[in-house]
Amino acid sequence: MITEERKDELHKIEKKIGVTFSDISLLNTALTHSSFANESGGDETHNERMEFLGDSALSFIVASYLYEKYKKTPEGKLTAFRSGIVCSKSLASAAKDLGIGEALRFGHGEEAHGGKNKQSNLEDAFEAVLGAIYLDKGIDVARDFVLRVFKEELTEKNHLKPIEDFKSQFLEIIQREKGHEFEFILTDESGPPHDKDFFVAVELDGKIVGRGEGKSKKAAEQMAAREAIKKLKI
Repeated sequence: MITEERKDELHKIEKKIGVTFSDISLLNTALTHSSFANESGGDETHNERMEFLGDSALSFIVASYLYEKYKKTPEGKLTAFRSGIVCSKSLASAAKDLGIGEALRFGHGEEAHGGKNKQSNLEDAFEAVLGAIYLDKGIDVARDFVLRVFKEELTEKNHLKPIEDFKSQFLEIIQREKGHEFEFILTDESGPPHDKDFFVAVELDGKIVGRGEGKSKKAAEQMAAREAIKKLKI
């Protein structure tokens, strides 16, 4: 049951994101952190499944746009460009600009530890909101939302901007504490010699924490590092 006060809060978010939901409960779920659901005794659903859906939708939308927009740009540069747009910092910034953090519901502990301002929470919530938009309105409206939010980042003048180096970030973070062992492992290759796909896993202390795919080993390592950073919430 969504209270009238909560509905008012959700309607404000609708105005900011430019989407009016047919089922407002989808947006409510997208803006509910797992800590809130856990403290409610199972009466509330949280946004992790929508985050998963939104993450996939975001990658597809940005990739398809870049494919059509930059017809002569090679795959490696397209992958790097996409990575720069869908990076944690970029998504968290967009979420903050849209007021998503202020509308997020947290459990008392997460709230007390600044949950509304954590980059990982903001990133996850942005993806969850996108997932909710897709479920309620379909891929076309979801695509319009993404292209509107990242209009500046997707312009040609930003095409060659430095992109986020996920592998370097991952290495820098885990090396802050001594004793960790890590390895990027090529797990598979597929396709003809001129058009191969590479699959990489990154292990941390003997446990796989991220997987990635790319047209080069380096690109696959970047995607594996990105997943590891997100999975570990670091």
